[in-house]
Amino acid sequence: MSDVTTQNAPAVDRITGPWNDPSLPVAERVEALLAQMTLEEKVSQLGSHWEMREDEEAQGEVAPMEDAMSAGKLPFAQEIVDGEGHLTRTYGTVALTVPEGAKDLRERQAAVVAANRFGIPAIAHEECLTGFTAYQATVYPTSLAWGATFDPELIEEMAAAIGRDMAAVGVHQGLSPVLDVVRDARWGRVEETIGEDPYVIGTLGTAYVKGLQRAGIIATLKHFAGYAASRAARNHAPVHLGPRELEDLILVPFEMAVREGQVGSVMNSYADIDGEAPAASTRLLTEVLRDRWGFEGTVVADYWSVAFLEKMHRVAEDQAEAARLAVSAGLDVELPHTGGYRTLAQQVRDGKLDEAVLDRSVRRVLRQKIELGLLDAAEGEAYEPAVDESIDLDSPANRALARKVAERSLVLLANDGVLPAQPQSLAGRRIAVVGPSADEPRTMMGCYSFPNHVLAKYPAGTFPHQGIGVPMPTILAALREAYDGAEITYAAGAPIVEHDTSGIAAAARAAAESDLAVVTVGDIAGMFGAGTSGEGCDVEDLRLPGAQHELVEAVLDAAEASGTPVVLVVVSGRPYALGGLAQRCSAIVQAFFPGEEGAPALAGLLTGAVEPTGRLPIGVPTHPGGQPAGYIAAPLGQNSQGVSNLDPTPLYPFGHGLSYSTVEYRDLRLSAEEIAVDGTVEATVTVANTGERPVDEVVQLYVGDPVAQVARPVRQLVGYARAALQPGETREVTFTLHADRFSFTGVQLRRIVEPGRIDLWSGPSAGDLPLEASVRLTGEIREVGEGRVLTTPARVS
Repeated sequence: MSDVTTQNAPAVDRITGPWNDPSLPVAERVEALLAQMTLEEKVSQLGSHWEMREDEEAQGEVAPMEDAMSAGKLPFAQEIVDGEGHLTRTYGTVALTVPEGAKDLRERQAAVVAANRFGIPAIAHEECLTGFTAYQATVYPTSLAWGATFDPELIEEMAAAIGRDMAAVGVHQGLSPVLDVVRDARWGRVEETIGEDPYVIGTLGTAYVKGLQRAGIIATLKHFAGYAASRAARNHAPVHLGPRELEDLILVPFEMAVREGQVGSVMNSYADIDGEAPAASTRLLTEVLRDRWGFEGTVVADYWSVAFLEKMHRVAEDQAEAARLAVSAGLDVELPHTGGYRTLAQQVRDGKLDEAVLDRSVRRVLRQKIELGLLDAAEGEAYEPAVDESIDLDSPANRALARKVAERSLVLLANDGVLPAQPQSLAGRRIAVVGPSADEPRTMMGCYSFPNHVLAKYPAGTFPHQGIGVPMPTILAALREAYDGAEITYAAGAPIVEHDTSGIAAAARAAAESDLAVVTVGDIAGMFGAGTSGEGCDVEDLRLPGAQHELVEAVLDAAEASGTPVVLVVVSGRPYALGGLAQRCSAIVQAFFPGEEGAPALAGLLTGAVEPTGRLPIGVPTHPGGQPAGYIAAPLGQNSQGVSNLDPTPLYPFGHGLSYSTVEYRDLRLSAEEIAVDGTVEATVTVANTGERPVDEVVQLYVGDPVAQVARPVRQLVGYARAALQPGETREVTFTLHADRFSFTGVQLRRIVEPGRIDLWSGPSAGDLPLEASVRLTGEIREVGEGRVLTTPARVS
């Protein structure tokens, strides 16, 4: 940790005024302060500073083109003259304990406050995708695992816990959740998304926003918009979306989180859409976000995206023009440090930028700072962040919650009856644990977890807990504890990254000589090619990384010869093609980076101590190539026999997941056979647990529009609900569907509801829908204005 220096940033006398009076309306306080500020003071509120501490031992970057983009950064003392908008990642850049980070944050905030006439502090922001990205903080399951829970209430609870920890150490804003809709699973950042379905993404993402903001932390939606639809699944690659796909798929989760979640901040996407860079898009940042949806928060730049307007998109001649384009479009704060925005004051003086445009962004930042209480210090006092230095960022309560999310996120893909493998049935027997994921704790975490994001840059042993920062049991350790009466042998077989087959034969022998083989394969998350999953870790196809496919094949060959059942456990940040392997396994479990408690959760599922309740938020492909664009596709996007020899049908579809019981779907009843194009219909599904164990069934409702003026998806999820069922229990799930839920972007690029037949299905997945019904919409074509119904309420009785 480096000392903060305020050299060249002398303290100035503080001016107090109405803006410091908490009894006044926020808007009145903002306008009073704005009226007193100089151009330089206004511009200072739109900048940021990231203290990138030098460390000779560290290897790699935590942000794209970090070194190149940091070349023109000013020293902290010069940066904060006249104030500062944001402090970037005080806790999340190097390994600081809470007292160390608190000392650094206090010193920086004191310097910022002293350097501007009004004593305005900076907003401190941090990453929080898999928990607070800080040293020794709880590592929760990654976003794709949230999607697998299909449980908004649980995700809101988790987000609130994350937010409480961040608020307790003086942080104000969190850069999460990611609401990108996956269109190609080869993209490295799939692990950061909630999946391929906009409704699941929107409902869970909105729940996360509500939880984080309930704890006093401003949530930040990213990446607005289209980032995950890049060509060839390459990071930062161009996006070629038609306006209909953008409106009906990509923007839906963002609109839900803005309107339903009242989110406080939005971050732009790096990737240009049909040549238009979102950081300079008035259409996206003002017309859609604010004029249509009523967003009132701040838009913050993804790191260096203002600079990228010149360097990568080439839509600006220099950084001054890049800054002018961005702020004019509605991008309020330049992150992670001030670059082109430093020129805005002079551009106003030169007549290149209207001061009203500058004021618009400054007004938004000041409003947030006032709402956060940052200007409430009494006369003669200065703001100081309140930090609980005794807080345990990895408390027992946090770990229990991380375990609960992990357990609920695990997906049982296949099972011939070998699971649950209860410990008493394997006492005195031999279990072979095979595969590279079993004894490497980093495979349990996403790329934005602090251990993989920051600590992985340092040599092993630099920090406690083997460079992880928090106690994190491995799968091997968890299985040894769960099956303490069995003889467990371990063979890695093959590494995750390198294509090394030298250990495969020994692993296959171990499996053949055992009574049960548990094979663990998958990813290790990293940044910019340092892993097999994560930001900048894109792949050519969806074959298991390294030699892991060959490892599984060899184990299966040996196990089939010896009669050993094989349980395949995939711990990954994206779905991998399992065709040719799955059919030969006795059981398959999918875990999407389940976090620090993921290994005990997995062991609990295998033994039967935990009921499998997770469902796939994204389909698992059969073949590694010929990628589908998700299950939401019109007929030509489905399997087209006689048209193409490539079948995109997934091996395991969206929504799929087994339990240790059996569930029967018995009836789908509609409250009406027809409704008006602005009416409402209720759909009631009856489900029964016909097995011998309890089950938490995710009841799913899909719709299809068989005749429309544009090609429509064959089916699309419009509602879901969890129904807890004891053995022999029957329950009803009722969905309330407004006709807005059947709307789409028509030929004239306007959102409409058309009269005609709508088909509805219910079942346990997009590929297994045993119940069907239809409702007819009557009347004339209705154009749907802004403020449409975005959700499908459900009740379980």
